Amino acid sequence: MQRNKAGRTPSGHQFSRLKPAEIDPLAEYGLPSKGEKRLLNHKTQEAYYSKIAERYLAFCTDAGDRDSLQKQFSRLALGDSTNTNMSTPLLPASSTISTATPSSTSHSHDSSSTPQQLPLPPSDNLSQILSALRKLREALVASSRLDDFTTQVYLFAVRLGILSSSFETYLPSLLYLLRVMHRSPSHPLTSVEYHEVVSYLVLDTACRRGDLAEAYALRNKYNLQDAKVDATLKALVMDDWVSWRRTKRSVDGYRVRLMEFAEPGIRGHILKAFGRAYLSVGSEYLEETMGMKWEEMVERFGVGWELDKGKVVIRKIGGRTQ
Repeated sequence: MQRNKAGRTPSGHQFSRLKPAEIDPLAEYGLPSKGEKRLLNHKTQEAYYSKIAERYLAFCTDAGDRDSLQKQFSRLALGDSTNTNMSTPLLPASSTISTATPSSTSHSHDSSSTPQQLPLPPSDNLSQILSALRKLREALVASSRLDDFTTQVYLFAVRLGILSSSFETYLPSLLYLLRVMHRSPSHPLTSVEYHEVVSYLVLDTACRRGDLAEAYALRNKYNLQDAKVDATLKALVMDDWVSWRRTKRSVDGYRVRLMEFAEPGIRGHILKAFGRAYLSVGSEYLEETMGMKWEEMVERFGVGWELDKGKVVIRKIGGRTQ
């Protein structure tokens, strides 16, 4: 065994007792805006996207059924998803999927050389995926890449950001697709992609930002023809809870998540209407109309009415004095 002048074996010797560092594949790269240059290579970008897609598929598999998956997205939406430090490496989930896309196999590492890794909590795992998507989006912008791969990445970021209620993810992606990708002469959006992106932008403006005038302006600017979006905007203008619920039941999950931003306001309006119009109302009817249980109404809206044997007492009329 060869030794150096200090009498120590080289650090890279096969009998070294130092264990390899546990590095999350998604945390391997930093933000290009902070000086990261490795992600500017096109093949590296595609390999990194394969890792992101693989982690997302593993996240969906671990969640189980559809209801559990929706709870995981809601948990991230209720928490502060912006507190994740993207420079701090986090350990990945223990369960992984061998391939997410056909190209991911050529970029995978030998599992025998990878140390055993501990699982991430689902919400942290999803936050790490969103963080990795931000790094990849920055790399695509920095490398001036305008092709079908860029469109695919940004559409994935839009959809995942909407499901997790992370407007920091989906709003910049929506604007980039409309302002940059769609204006690209070589790779504009398809008519289906364009319609999807514009509808999301209009719904975000109306439901999350609460700017109905701007939502109608965007609808006219981009010539959006969508009956469901029109019905949503009309329900918000009229404070029409019945039409709102009917429209919400007829749209896909992405639009439902965007519409949920406006639900506290329109539900609060309905509660005020009950308070002005009724002295008492059946609890089952109130829960059915509001779409939530009595306990949730008390917790979320601070309802001060009384529940008495299946009847909600809103106001009490005092007896006449002689």
